[in-house]
Amino acid sequence: MNYRILLITTLLLISNIAVAQMARDTVDTTVTPYDWNFGKYRFGGYGEVLFQRMDYDANRYTNPDGAPKRNRAEISLPRAVFALDYKFRNDIVFGTEIEFEYGGTGSTMEIEHEKEGGEYETEIEQGGEVVLEQLHLTKRFGNAFNIRIGHMIVPVGITNSHHEPTQYLGTVRPEGELALLPSTWHETGISILGYFAQFKYEVMLVNGLDPNGFSSANWVGSGRQKIFEKSTMTSPALAGRIEYSPLKNLRISASGYYNKTAKNSSKPQIMTGLDGVVTIASADVQYRSDNIIARANIIYGSISDAKAIFDVNRRYFRGTGYSITPFGEAALTYSCEAGYNVFSFFGFKSRLFPFVRYEYYNTGEKIETGAQELPRYKRDLFIAGINYYFTPAVVLKADYAHRRIAKGTYNSENTISLTLAYTGWFLSK
Repeated sequence: MNYRILLITTLLLISNIAVAQMARDTVDTTVTPYDWNFGKYRFGGYGEVLFQRMDYDANRYTNPDGAPKRNRAEISLPRAVFALDYKFRNDIVFGTEIEFEYGGTGSTMEIEHEKEGGEYETEIEQGGEVVLEQLHLTKRFGNAFNIRIGHMIVPVGITNSHHEPTQYLGTVRPEGELALLPSTWHETGISILGYFAQFKYEVMLVNGLDPNGFSSANWVGSGRQKIFEKSTMTSPALAGRIEYSPLKNLRISASGYYNKTAKNSSKPQIMTGLDGVVTIASADVQYRSDNIIARANIIYGSISDAKAIFDVNRRYFRGTGYSITPFGEAALTYSCEAGYNVFSFFGFKSRLFPFVRYEYYNTGEKIETGAQELPRYKRDLFIAGINYYFTPAVVLKADYAHRRIAKGTYNSENTISLTLAYTGWFLSK
């Protein structure tokens, strides 16, 4: 089956319906403001239960043909997040989120497939995590200008900015962003944020990434400083995002990130002469109404001194717990997804969205001269599925995913997934 032709045909059909729907929408002159519209406090959160059945082995790295064929199934609690907002005064707002990943914390045995040279090792690792995802105070001066200090979401990419499970159509977060960036990405520092007319923005200065954690599978995503009690801020990072809403239900966004990471190493003296500059640029667009959900995004990033950093990592940092593997000088992902509420034809109050998604992602999009090639990390993904919304806050998802490795050079991988997810504020006063 030619999956590209099927995907493009389906997207064209949905886009034609979307154009007709958008033509009926009126111009909206304001963007969605930052959500401070509550009384004294509110409590809520989001979470999901995930079941997956795969036809491939977990180890795609040591077998010459890629992942061997093996039927297996998994069930998990990827995350349960609890959020609390509180107003000390109308102009001073406290916000926090605590995330329980995979059921909490503990010890478990894990087979580590991805190692330099393809070693097959067993390590004792954390069974889950309890993570303080956000903790900050916001001083409000007006719609257009506010200051926030604390631990915050880094709004780079569409998923970090809008990461609740009801925001995307697939059973899991887009793989491309998970492969390139931390998700959910949260750091500590200061930000300026606000909204005016059709624009919404945030600019922040936060602690940067640790280059000792960069890897083949997760690029800079595994470089977020979380293995030590304190985060190094010798070289802070600059991040920002701007959103523009020219039409009702339509949002066009751009975001970026810049950090000289070498000075954030746990042993910066060993990184002397290296900068490890990480530069990331992202753009995304979303159209979301009662009957249409359509999203697309692209992220491109680069790392200076990639080969030299890997040479230092494999020599000096094997005891850190980081996965010491080569990584690309540049990485790229782009994706699009679209769905239409077919229940709208029958006047039902609940909503059913058949959808399709395509993703391309490569953590070795560009390889420095003399560095190891990474063909197994060039992947594209074709997904088709449904989202059934019991309410806007509760959704049951099912999909089928076909993943190609290096355009079919290695064994392809198929997954059937089922997710029950929720998001919302449970109590407000």
